[in-house]
Amino acid sequence: MPKAPRRVADLDLSTLRRPKGHTPSPKDWTDEVLYFLLVDRFSDENSDTPLARIEDRGNAMRTEEDAARWREAGTGFVGGNLKGIRQRLDYLKRLGITALWISPVLKQAPWSNSYHGYATQDFLSIEPRFGSAEDLRALVDEAHAKGMRVVLDIILNHAANVFTYEQPGPWTGEEYAVKGWNDGEGIPTIPFQKAATDHPDHAVWPQELQDPACFHCKGGIGDWDNDPEFREGDFFDLKDFHHGEGGLEDYKPSPALLALTEVYKYWIAYADLDGFRIDTVKHMDPGAVRYFSHAIRDFAASLGKCDFFLVGEVTGGRGFALDMASKTGLDAALEICGEPALLSDAAKGEVAPEEFFALTPEGERPREAHTVSIIDDHDQVCRGSKARFAADPVGAKLVLPSFALNTLTLGLPCVYYGSEQGFDGHGEGDDAERYIRESMFGGEFGAFGTRGVQFFDEESPTYKGLAAILKVRAEDPCLRRGRQYLREVSSDGEEFGLPTPGPEGPFRGIVAWSRTLDRKETLIAINTDPENGATAWVTVDGLIHQPSDSLRCAFCPGEGTEDVVTVEPRNGRAVRITLPPGGVAIYR
Repeated sequence: MPKAPRRVADLDLSTLRRPKGHTPSPKDWTDEVLYFLLVDRFSDENSDTPLARIEDRGNAMRTEEDAARWREAGTGFVGGNLKGIRQRLDYLKRLGITALWISPVLKQAPWSNSYHGYATQDFLSIEPRFGSAEDLRALVDEAHAKGMRVVLDIILNHAANVFTYEQPGPWTGEEYAVKGWNDGEGIPTIPFQKAATDHPDHAVWPQELQDPACFHCKGGIGDWDNDPEFREGDFFDLKDFHHGEGGLEDYKPSPALLALTEVYKYWIAYADLDGFRIDTVKHMDPGAVRYFSHAIRDFAASLGKCDFFLVGEVTGGRGFALDMASKTGLDAALEICGEPALLSDAAKGEVAPEEFFALTPEGERPREAHTVSIIDDHDQVCRGSKARFAADPVGAKLVLPSFALNTLTLGLPCVYYGSEQGFDGHGEGDDAERYIRESMFGGEFGAFGTRGVQFFDEESPTYKGLAAILKVRAEDPCLRRGRQYLREVSSDGEEFGLPTPGPEGPFRGIVAWSRTLDRKETLIAINTDPENGATAWVTVDGLIHQPSDSLRCAFCPGEGTEDVVTVEPRNGRAVRITLPPGGVAIYR
């Protein structure tokens, strides 16, 4: 195994150009379907682990001692790795996934238990518990051979807890004295100075980052909405990089930002990556994000990747996220606070669907939407207790409608690992995130309170349902590139209006929307009632359809849903649709 480079100055990116060229970017990222997985929690190399049965659920919770062991296992590494992901590429391809979003894989601080990958200590090495640089490259190569893309989650805002303050405290705008760089045990035994150590487990790497001037050293963020506190303060104990100075147009990158930019160029060229998901973009100077995105895009283009995908994870609301993406040159924003919750609530009928659809003005096209759409995620940062969509009895019966809203509305759809198996993780208290980061492959912290069984079940109803929906999406340009319109519905064919919850509780019935492209319309309908079937007249485009025209069902749940519906002159033009409890239908 080649020795990992130790300094940016040692990198020669020209030697990483491939004789047959790097893999070019897709023609249009709106055609793709992302799948976000945590490397440690997705799959290991053991192909002998038995498939879970219904009776296995809760096998790790039979005694309080067993349950405590299961909960404790979720706080650390459980054994997933890069080779394990390679073994499951066909599972993902058959599901309809076309692009993997992989959690951070770079080397974590040895003294931490950061199984999630967001506490990087060495930006030029792979976390050994995940595998090697060769394993990453082999994974990407095999994904490309199967027609799939790979987007790597990266950290630009901060390093791990690589040094210790003399007296830690909250951000005040002033610098704190530093006791020293942390050694491999997390103890500050190394002088806080330039190029202080050659040991790979000590301080931070590459060596250019071993410079006090690379960090703000201003203590932890207390007020997450106070600027400049949220840009200069440490993200909990993760140490904040000083990226530079200046405004958007005249930003001067610091040595830290210059070094990190070269590091991520290296990983693009070495592993043939297709995109980056950039963590904690809100906490960086807009000028720094813009510098990085322009430099990375130019470098990727020089390799033949003319649409290298850059998506920024931004909290603070959709408006703030889209503004940040637009002015910094990112392709898309991932707003992980309000949007996933709104999507979830719309699928359960708890909010008027108009609130969710209003996120993208009616008639907008996918490129204008500029977002990645996800219903479950690994953080749920705006929630105290954590819970996947299917954690409650209603959600468990409405998973298919949630998939439809997630994958057939505007935005680049992303499926969170395990959702296709109906994972129901939930919990509260310290480190509650562990409960929505279950292991798919078994081990000590399996989903549904299990250990020792895996959940790659291609016969499960949720897997098969999502696979069928994604197959229709792949075949239908309207569902990938069409404009979007929420449709009025009627129970009697006379009085039409948009669905809305009432004082008695959530809306239970049919929600429908159209995707139109040129002179074609695809109509999607979901039933938000988990217990009862529903019938409604649904408005369609009067310029595209004439009375007596027919729409055929491309995805039908059965149980009374008609294969063909006829357009009638109601509310302009409308069709009558019947759906079973929690049903989804796609007509065109």
